[in-house]
Amino acid sequence: MSFQMPTYQAPDFSKPAFTGAPCAKSAPAPRDGVAPENYHATSIYPEYFKLGGTWMLAGESRMDCVAVLEPGGGIATKEFRNLRGGDEVILGRTEDGSEGIYVHYDGFSKAGASDGSFAFRTGRSRETAFSKDYDSLYELLKYEREHGFIAWVLGPACSFDADARAAMSGLIENGFANVVMAGNALATHDLEAALLRTALGQDVYTQQPMPNGHYNHIDVINKVRGCGSIPRFIETYGVKDGIVNSCVRNEVPLVLAGSIRDDGPLPEVIGNVYDAQDRMRSYIRQATTVICLATQLHTIATGNMTPSFRVIDGQVRPVFLYCVDISEFVTNKLRDRGSLAVTSIVTNVQDFLVHLWRGTAK
Repeated sequence: MSFQMPTYQAPDFSKPAFTGAPCAKSAPAPRDGVAPENYHATSIYPEYFKLGGTWMLAGESRMDCVAVLEPGGGIATKEFRNLRGGDEVILGRTEDGSEGIYVHYDGFSKAGASDGSFAFRTGRSRETAFSKDYDSLYELLKYEREHGFIAWVLGPACSFDADARAAMSGLIENGFANVVMAGNALATHDLEAALLRTALGQDVYTQQPMPNGHYNHIDVINKVRGCGSIPRFIETYGVKDGIVNSCVRNEVPLVLAGSIRDDGPLPEVIGNVYDAQDRMRSYIRQATTVICLATQLHTIATGNMTPSFRVIDGQVRPVFLYCVDISEFVTNKLRDRGSLAVTSIVTNVQDFLVHLWRGTAK
């Protein structure tokens, strides 16, 4: 089985509904951070705007942002907090072309898709067979390693097991990661495992609690802070394995977003939530495949900023978004928040990583 990129089917703008539609209206933002009344909120899907009589595709999108006309004639997608007074914001609450705005929901629809008739087990749950998803993901990652940009969003559970750590490290070492995004906990417990073979004080192989093990993660944070940076800690203490070490050695960016519950935190953790969002967004703008593992809040945050498509060299291609969690609540929550293009896999992430590593190594 080899990966086949889905073909994008653009709207037929020669249809009367489009040729007879008015041009999109706009109005200036009244001040920084505030959109004008009746602003158009963007989605994860390709969006077209009729400007000067021509339907134009916004080059990128993001859920719950606004479309802004750029001085050079393009269309930018901006978060409300990044609006500047005077920005020309597109107006309109319809998406069918009648106000010069068209949201294209089915550009990547597959032939033979469901006709809507009743069928059992059409959802994604712990009873779903995911074998086909694994096979597809193996081939997708091999394709993306050569042609795309793979972003990982990792929860701390990825560092609690020796085999999972080794599998994720192997994926990074072999070019299957272009950026890793996480929080303080993932990096802390991965470095704890590298130095002390524990995560939250439990042996990462046997899962046995170690004497006074509850000190281990904060001892590691303290040592890293004493060194001044994660790379300096790795060098000083001779760290040889783990997810963070693989990122540092292979120059894969590691974006650590802070949380109100963080202890320490590690020096590289970004404490300002909007700075962290901007850093994550800078990589999501490049991403063609996003894989989120066992982290509800980081997954939802990433899903909110991930579009369903990317325009590369003038061609529209899909962005593949995966959510992997042992909790159906988490996978369903992401869909409920609007990330309808997500592929959900309900499983233990340690097993997922080991299977993925073995599958991509074939």
